[in-house]
Amino acid sequence: MMNNTPKAKIGIVAVSRDCFPESLSVNRRKALVAAYKAKYNAEDIYECPVCIVESETQMLEALADIKAAECNALCVYLGNFGPEISESMLVQNFDGPAMICAAAEESKNDLSDGRGDAYCGVLNASYNLALRNVKAYIPEYPVGDADACADMIHDFVPIAKALYALKNLKIFSFGPRPLNFLACNAPIKQLYNMGIEIEENSELDLYESFLKHEGDARIAGVVADMEKELGAGNKKPEILSRLAQYELTLLDWIDAHKGKAKFFCIAGKCWPAFQTMFKCVPCYVNSRFASRGIPVACEVDIYGALSEYIGTVVSDDIVTLLDINNSVPEDMYKASIEGTFPYTHKDTFMGFHCGNTASSKMSSCEMKYQKIMARNLPIEVTNGTLEGDIAPGPITFYRLQSTADAQIKAYIAQGEILPVATCSFGGIGVFAIPEMGRFYRHVLIEKNFPHHGAVAFGHYGKALFEVFKYLGVKDIGFNQPKGMMYPTENPWG
Repeated sequence: MMNNTPKAKIGIVAVSRDCFPESLSVNRRKALVAAYKAKYNAEDIYECPVCIVESETQMLEALADIKAAECNALCVYLGNFGPEISESMLVQNFDGPAMICAAAEESKNDLSDGRGDAYCGVLNASYNLALRNVKAYIPEYPVGDADACADMIHDFVPIAKALYALKNLKIFSFGPRPLNFLACNAPIKQLYNMGIEIEENSELDLYESFLKHEGDARIAGVVADMEKELGAGNKKPEILSRLAQYELTLLDWIDAHKGKAKFFCIAGKCWPAFQTMFKCVPCYVNSRFASRGIPVACEVDIYGALSEYIGTVVSDDIVTLLDINNSVPEDMYKASIEGTFPYTHKDTFMGFHCGNTASSKMSSCEMKYQKIMARNLPIEVTNGTLEGDIAPGPITFYRLQSTADAQIKAYIAQGEILPVATCSFGGIGVFAIPEMGRFYRHVLIEKNFPHHGAVAFGHYGKALFEVFKYLGVKDIGFNQPKGMMYPTENPWG
């Protein structure tokens, strides 16, 4: 993958209330760091050795130290009760995501001089953070021994990466949404609220740049790379040079326009005029960008691109964007799912898009033309889709969305892609999510989510939920289990 996601470097700063032995925090910090390095990547963390923070002065010393060490995230570790003012000011003044965890008591044989009272300290820390309107990630159960706290910090790594990345992200969009795609409504106020930059461009600007790339000396090299990737699936070789020209256009646009942003994603135009002007569709190029960690959302779906990017950082893997598209036929369900997998018919659906899913996430794929577009246009201008069944395995279907009145909300649902032949076209898979039917009605429809959903290839609901919560999203829907009713669900069925 391209270098479009950050690495986490979490500065661990231990704190201590001055009426407790400082050695409690020192020794517990050392044990925590040793436990983390024994279990996980040592480069994820930095142990602040300057001091144990007991005062505002020491807070400033610790802050300077972790900044000098280029930490992009912070863990405030309560080795004992901790000074709620100084530790809260540390979070407040650190320019990045922060978490709080605390030491559990170690032995019944040392509950006199060795008792730290950090269980109590987290309460005071959380209260003081609230007084200052400061956010911090606090694990579900934030108190533990060295191993448990190491696990908490490890859980924080993808959350910290995502939050840091969003503060350094620029979204490039090209063109207004296609007609009848108001469902991808994208008021941009919430992007600025989250610290994200957006550069909105005309598709005419993009087309002008595309024309200037005609005959680019690099096209042959990109075509060769495409041929290698597609192999026997290269069914439309005549279109590769145009796709390569488009790929170089986007890469050069990013390079020229990224400004201070460190990371980027794209919400691109793909129809209806795209085909007749560019003489291709961009789906395969979009899939190649996703393979490099640069999501490209279709149909100028700005929040789809943002959702994909968050999943890319959290999962450290490729993501895709799909329509929550069509139901599974009854005969397919009975022949291939019922009795083999633990899902009802209403738990299943098909996720589809024209051909933007990366080749490495497909069971098999071929370069083809776009069947839906070709119903209204000459086939030769709809070439460029990467079609086939998406590979089976665990997935997380999710989205972060701004409503028409600029309210932010989200949903997350974990499930899987089933090893069932779709018998259809496009980049497509048979999905199963427990209680999908109810989730579809009382979250997706009830809360006016659009048809596009981001797909991460694995179960990442826990980290995504914490990222959305840290961003201030109050409404995070999920596929509630049977017996747990939605507010709008009819109790009589």
